[in-house]
Amino acid sequence: MEENNTPNPAAAKPALPDRLSADPSSKFHVAEIFQHDIGIRFNGKDRRDVEEYCISEGWVSVPSGKTVDRKGNPVMIKLKGAVEAFYR
Repeated sequence: MEENNTPNPAAAKPALPDRLSADPSSKFHVAEIFQHDIGIRFNGKDRRDVEEYCISEGWVSVPSGKTVDRKGNPVMIKLKGAVEAFYR
C-alpha cells in the first residue's frame, strides 16, 4: 500500500473566526491565521484595507484615508454590511 505524503493545504489552515483583528495588541488577533493570505469580501467587493471584521455583527473596520491620531495610528471607521472572510 502506498502512502500519500503530500500535505493537504486546506487541512493545514485554521478555521477563520467570527471576529478577527490585524492589531497584535487586540484580544481578537490570532497570529496563526495571518501566516496565510486572508481575503475579505464586504458587500460583494474584495477589500484589502480591512483591519478588523466581525461576521455575525456585519461590520469591518478600515482606515479613514491618511488621517492619523496624535500617536500616529490611522483613524479607523466602522462600515456595516455583509462580511465574508476566506483564504485566498
